[in-house]
This record gives sequence, C-alpha cells and structure tokens, in this order.
Amino acid sequence: MHLKLEDLPLYMESPGTKMRMQTGWGGMAVAYWVMPGTDSRPMLKGLPNDSCPAPHWGYMIKGSLQITYDDGTTETISAGDVFYMPAGHNGFSDEEIVWIEFSPEKELKQVFDHLAKK
Repeated sequence: MHLKLEDLPLYMESPGTKMRMQTGWGGMAVAYWVMPGTDSRPMLKGLPNDSCPAPHWGYMIKGSLQITYDDGTTETISAGDVFYMPAGHNGFSDEEIVWIEFSPEKELKQVFDHLAKK
C-alpha cells in the first residue's frame, strides 16, 4: 500500500495547521503534519501523566520540536532527523514544523477522543 503525501485524507485543518492522516495500515496510522508551532501540554492535560500515550516513529521535514518525556528527560528533534518517541511525552516548538509520523491506531484514538472533548 502506498500514497502520495498530498493524497492522504485531510483529517484536521485550522489556521496554520493541517493534518493529513490515513489509518488501516496494519494497525498503524500515517500522518503528515504542518503546524505554526505547538505546545502539547494544555491539549494533553487530563490524559495519563498529562502526556501523549501513543508512541510515534517519523521524520522531521522542517523546524524542530523539543520533547519532554514523563521521566524528565528531554531531546530536540530537528529537520532531517528520523525519530522514535515512546509513549509518555509532550512537545513544544515556537516555529513552523512539518513532519511525518507513524503511530499505533489504538493509542492515537485515545488522544483524538480526548482532544474532541476539549
């Protein structure tokens, strides 16, 4: 199975933010994100440890994202990096970021169900 990035279905769009996502890839979802910046802490408040319960694998195309894990460790994922983020993290960026990520559908659904209540 394959798709061009521009053929991924539009999942979410708001000023400056666009997410294209396809589910059903062996229990995984693939997403293409464009964001003007982000601080996931307010959005994820109320989830276990107030952090993202989904692991992600991906590639940062543009910008950088500072990640803080539940154990207090931090790292920066920058353009050109492939990455793995285990469950239990938050991210912050004050610049435009563009990335592709692969995530387990079950854990990702938990995040989107939570966000839909906000």
